[in-house]
Amino acid sequence: MTDAQRRWAEARDGLGHALVSLGFPFPLSDTIASQLGSPKAIERMTSYLYQAKPDNLETIIDEMLAICEEIEAWRQKKESETASARYYEMRNRLFPEDDSI
Repeated sequence: MTDAQRRWAEARDGLGHALVSLGFPFPLSDTIASQLGSPKAIERMTSYLYQAKPDNLETIIDEMLAICEEIEAWRQKKESETASARYYEMRNRLFPEDDSI
């Protein structure tokens, strides 16, 4: 098992313990962790569970989806920034500004 896999499994297990403490089955952590993807997102969900102490599955799923949406928005922002930087780099290479004017 790699370090990344171990970290993911540890985050998933922490999520499972948080779910069990709220009366939900441990295996639910596999599904939620798979949807969230990264250990950081899983740990964020775990923190939410301990702080908010939701009492129904719908609230848990809503928070999971909100975290997923925020991650996707962040990814799109980063992709846009990268594309914009490449565009301006290419534009400046093809059409350098004339500093003598």
